[in-house]
Amino acid sequence: MNAVSGGTGSLTRQAMAFVLAGGRGSRLEELTDRRAKPAVYFGGKSRIIDFALSNAVNSGIRRIGVATQYKAHSLIRHLQRGWSFFQAERNEMLDVLPASQRVDERQWYLGTADAVTQNIDIIESYGVNYIIVLAGDHIYKMDYGIMLAQHVDTGADVTVGCIEVPRMEATGFGVMHVDAQGQIIEFVEKPADPPGIPGDPDNALASMGIYVFETNFLIDLLRKDAADPNSDHDFGKNLIPYVVENGKAVAHRFSESCVMTGSEPRPYWRDVGTVDSFWRANIDLTDFEPELDIYSRDWPIWTYGEVTPPAKFIHDEEGRRGSAVSSMVSGGCIVSGSNVLQSLLFTGVHCHSYSQLEGVVALPHSIINRNARLTNVVLDRGVVIPEGLVVGEDPEADAGRFRVSKGGTTLITQEMIDALEP
Repeated sequence: MNAVSGGTGSLTRQAMAFVLAGGRGSRLEELTDRRAKPAVYFGGKSRIIDFALSNAVNSGIRRIGVATQYKAHSLIRHLQRGWSFFQAERNEMLDVLPASQRVDERQWYLGTADAVTQNIDIIESYGVNYIIVLAGDHIYKMDYGIMLAQHVDTGADVTVGCIEVPRMEATGFGVMHVDAQGQIIEFVEKPADPPGIPGDPDNALASMGIYVFETNFLIDLLRKDAADPNSDHDFGKNLIPYVVENGKAVAHRFSESCVMTGSEPRPYWRDVGTVDSFWRANIDLTDFEPELDIYSRDWPIWTYGEVTPPAKFIHDEEGRRGSAVSSMVSGGCIVSGSNVLQSLLFTGVHCHSYSQLEGVVALPHSIINRNARLTNVVLDRGVVIPEGLVVGEDPEADAGRFRVSKGGTTLITQEMIDALEP
């Protein structure tokens, strides 16, 4: 898809987006010690959740609920600061829905479906005809209106958003076994031998965790699931397989609704769920033509617009020249006599003289002091790198001090720095 939605507007005005944003994302290690995965920083100034929310707004959906649970303060504060532009008098709203024990004082959200069940009364108050259930922790650009239109046209009970992946790479996903018309005939969770796509046996359809329902159908389904003591109250484990077996479930291919502006080689979707994938996806943005175009003004990624001064580069001496090549440098950054190569600096990062950064993802307000050398590193927010510290050149030494991933990315938090011997 190469343009903003046109004829789907009447449908999206009848829909709400319910964003599931309560998960920790434990594979991101210490990056989620203080924040939920959807609140993790991405791309220089955004948070991961901004992509799902921006897709909704750009698709014409202006009624959104965000269910939060794990360490939600950072996420809620971001939503309050960056997503407060909705106008109730225009029937627009973004409601934060924390796990507040509304059903039972001992019961938090027990699963993805239960997070919706506990907010049925709020959903009913919206008066919408359709609900789009979204995961809040993926990076992609998608026009939900196209998927919603397919849902209505096919008369499906549920439409499941799917990405096409090489068949044997689908073993870690929920996989849709579909017939020639795209109807799902079996939902297989993490299969050892994934079913191929009819006519394209080398690829499989993996679930994106995006579901479209007619509101009344979903509410009935949720209440039935809530009464089942043997259910995990989860969309992927319980609700979707039930509809596949007892109703009409249809697959929607992401390639049909992915928003592309012309420079991207293929539809882009990433689950930045590990330190390696998080580092890679951020560093990929520094490519000459990145696979994800975040510069398009036709489909902007909305976020909290922090007021900052422009980035500054100072000193012009041999060996002490403030420079950044093949890098992204955000507002408020100062590159002072430091050499930055293929790195992404978030807001307010300061790099001091004679330091060298290569393949560094530095989250906001990190400080790299003099003569430090960092290679293939992720710095958590506010980390202060001591003068002369070298990381990324001796994996064994790094592993004794910091978190080194399977792929060789080093994650550094301030607690790790504080624990270093003086």
